Amino acid sequence: MYRDQLNLTALEPPLQLRLEASWVQFHLGINRHGLYQRSSPIVSRLLHDMRHFPTISADYSQDEKALLGACDCTQIVKPSGVHLKLVLRFSDFGKAMFKPMRQQRDEETPEDFFYFIDFQRHNAEIAAFHLDRILDFRRVPPTVGRLVNVSKEILEVTKNEILQSVFFVSPASNVCFFAKCPYMCKTEYAVCGNPHLLEGSLSTFLPSLNLAPRLSVPNPWMRSYSLAGKEEWEVNPLYCDTVKQVFPYSSGSRLLSIIDMAIFDFLIGNMDRHHYEMFTKFGDDGFLIHLDNARGFGRHSRDELSILSPLSQCCVIKRKTLLHLQLLAQADYRLSDVMRESLLDDQLSPVLTEPHLLALDRRLRIVLEAVETCVKAHGEERVIASDPGEPSADSAQVKQTS
Repeated sequence: MYRDQLNLTALEPPLQLRLEASWVQFHLGINRHGLYQRSSPIVSRLLHDMRHFPTISADYSQDEKALLGACDCTQIVKPSGVHLKLVLRFSDFGKAMFKPMRQQRDEETPEDFFYFIDFQRHNAEIAAFHLDRILDFRRVPPTVGRLVNVSKEILEVTKNEILQSVFFVSPASNVCFFAKCPYMCKTEYAVCGNPHLLEGSLSTFLPSLNLAPRLSVPNPWMRSYSLAGKEEWEVNPLYCDTVKQVFPYSSGSRLLSIIDMAIFDFLIGNMDRHHYEMFTKFGDDGFLIHLDNARGFGRHSRDELSILSPLSQCCVIKRKTLLHLQLLAQADYRLSDVMRESLLDDQLSPVLTEPHLLALDRRLRIVLEAVETCVKAHGEERVIASDPGEPSADSAQVKQTS
């Protein structure tokens, strides 16, 4: 009835898939070293298209659908209502994960929150993509901020009746919606437009698993997800010696990539990296995909040193990574300045508050101090390693990349 009233039953001209579409070219450009090449113009095109292209459909993500079908409430600590995300499709057939604004930029995560019940922040997803690109990891899918009209771009285009049913108009005349799960169907967890426009992040989808199978691997430094208790790495300072004896960390570059990921997570303050994913096509030494960074940038006033445990316990780091970090610690290339300038291009700028930007400089110094401590204890030859999976980079190449 709703769709009939809005005259949405009329047949539209069929959409044509264009092979030159930015998301198709992005998928074709993925290689064994990263999701995109440093000099590729495709990323800029893709960000522009996600920001401007009209949506043709909206739906819950697979996570929400799984919860709707089978939800054992006794095993779940966090309410899914505060972790709402949607899949939006665009007129060029591209699709992106939409995460709406749940927390104001100047709000910090409450001190008493466990990391697994923290908010998911749309601006953290955006900032994580920019930081990942600045560090030359190129492992975070391109992400952009966008003001979404929740009425026209979600409600009017969705075919999911459950999603349609959770829309309502608030007492302040704002259009709102919420995640519907058997154990958390409450309007107080809704997100609301103003009255229709809502901030959110859009992260482009990777190729389907049928085309590009991926492996999901538990992080060796995964945290305990119970209210009490610790993992072995939290109580055993020699834990890395055990990890090094187990495939695939006993050889190749996997352990070095784990440490890259730990440094990245420490800089953004993300404690929730329980798994990582890899494309199976590129083998055991392929790059790790840094997915789901929305729990980063929660607290600028606290540095969670335990996130750096892979670095401090293993005392090894890629030479290429170290050169980038050293460059970004120099006054002319200060990380906070580079991030500030990079984020200016986003529609939702300012993406990060100034305290979060300055926290990046402080955390970068902590990382470099940890490396220096390792070098003093074990010697430079044992600590600074060349990645067998990538061409070596000297400081001149790093500076040119930046």
